[in-house]
Amino acid sequence: MRQHSLKAQIEYKRRYIKGDKPSRVADNLLDRQFNPSAPNQTWVSDITYIRTNEGFLYLT
Repeated sequence: MRQHSLKAQIEYKRRYIKGDKPSRVADNLLDRQFNPSAPNQTWVSDITYIRTNEGFLYLT
């Protein structure tokens, strides 16, 4: 790491936000039916947050 001038990122203290009201849960539109009858009828995704020095990157 020293050869490439890389430094480990130091752990930071996490701040937790207390919400006023509970989050809304999205409706289960698939209802566990994962076998669509034709292509491109059902699309799903997930998002991942990657912390960098410039801020967060969002990978989906």
